[in-house]
Amino acid sequence: MMLPAADTPSAESTALSAELAAMPLALTLVESRSTSELRPRAAQLLQRHLGLALAECLYIEGSGRWLGRDGDDGQFDCSDFNHPYAHVIRSGKALTLSVADARTRLDHATFQQQVAAMGASLYLHIRPLRAADAEREWLGVMLLVSTQTRLSQLADDPGMAAFDALLCRLWARLAREQGERQRSRVLQDSLAKLNDDARRQALADQLGDELLGHSSAMQALRRHVVRAAETNLAVLLQGETGTGKDRVARAIHQLSARSKGPFMAINCAAIPEALLESELFGHAKGAFSGADQAREGLIRQADGGTLFLDEIGDMPLALQAKLLRVLESGRYRPLGASEERCADLRLVAATHQPLREQIRDRQFRADLYYRLGQFPLALPPLSERRDDIAMLAQSFITDFCEREARDEMGITPAALRLLYRRDYPGNVRELKNVIDYACAMTPQGADIDAYLLPGEQTPNEQASSVSAEDAGFALPDDIDDLRQALRDVESAIIRQRLRRFGGNRAQVAESLGLPKRTLAHKCQLLELDTK
Repeated sequence: MMLPAADTPSAESTALSAELAAMPLALTLVESRSTSELRPRAAQLLQRHLGLALAECLYIEGSGRWLGRDGDDGQFDCSDFNHPYAHVIRSGKALTLSVADARTRLDHATFQQQVAAMGASLYLHIRPLRAADAEREWLGVMLLVSTQTRLSQLADDPGMAAFDALLCRLWARLAREQGERQRSRVLQDSLAKLNDDARRQALADQLGDELLGHSSAMQALRRHVVRAAETNLAVLLQGETGTGKDRVARAIHQLSARSKGPFMAINCAAIPEALLESELFGHAKGAFSGADQAREGLIRQADGGTLFLDEIGDMPLALQAKLLRVLESGRYRPLGASEERCADLRLVAATHQPLREQIRDRQFRADLYYRLGQFPLALPPLSERRDDIAMLAQSFITDFCEREARDEMGITPAALRLLYRRDYPGNVRELKNVIDYACAMTPQGADIDAYLLPGEQTPNEQASSVSAEDAGFALPDDIDDLRQALRDVESAIIRQRLRRFGGNRAQVAESLGLPKRTLAHKCQLLELDTK
């Protein structure tokens, strides 16, 4: 059975029978794979088979507040009664009105734009669409535009009701399936994110052996290093001298996809300006006086790997322009060479200098700065991670004992307290030097004590201080705890004697008229050692 042509309709021929809704039209609707495909397909079927001026399905968005239109940015607020869709949704009943009435009685910009091209003799028929389940979930509304006669025929037509029912059933089923797929995707994305987070955290934990520290600043740094290693972006490390920029650069390389490639490093401040270009780009034979043979530069040697440029803030301006070209095009020309070469490398640069200030002073190129800083990393100074001092100190002690084949040694609480109170303009590098010196000065079988840490005084000032201590002690006037004051004086005397006799306790005990056992007990009580 087929529908009659739309141009010669009759009351009998225009009726959509339930049989028609369940067969060819139904098959077309069932083939829809999503609600966004189903709605325009249903509207096209109605418009084509019933000869309507317009048919359109509007859908209620997830929030339940807005009616949307497929392929259109226009939206209708369900609580705004300046358009007829709100009346249909609120009442749950179909509504028919003329285009002329709609133009004069309703004041809604988007709706007026929708009906502007319609003939004034046409009518709008708006039908509510709801799911057939127990919850009767709102799906949207259907707009039919035709003559009053045609719409009247459709209003009570059982075939049209059957078509609505089929449309709503398919719509609700597809919406549920799409919701389930969306939830599945969200779950998969969440699981993937959890797996990625777990993997990144595991890598960050592995970095704990290279980038020591339990402080929040170091934990954040390790996480950023892992993120940087996942990309091929240029990394700019900025931080004070001695914060470990070279270690961070190596960690980025080792975690990256280029880890099997070479890691080449150069300190731009340590190479004379005249030689730096040759070190980086290489040179051809005879390029300059003394170039008896061709030489590959670090850019060539780092091909397929990582090039680390430390103290890049000291690079000459002319060389900065050539480096920028390498970063942008991957091409460079060795000194004296006639042909260009290609380089595939990842650049990590570091500096302790304020590059923005250098840019203002025209000592550093702004374009190079922004190209280098694709992934900026700030390294925390030791003053912002004092909780790591004990761990760092013990690690440096272990390294020293392994290098110098010394017996294991520890560090006393008194020495640690002094380390915590110190300023470290040289950061971790300075702390390492302090520990190395103290290890070298510590007698075999002993632990690092406070008196063995290098002070900030000059030898003359130390001698002057010892003489003052020998002469006597200036007691403060505000003593409110005599026992503690006596302990402080006793501690100062013993420290002074330990310095004088180079840590020889037998001589210290003899000079103070104490048995060696008593001196050892006092050192323990005063936390001058851990024995």
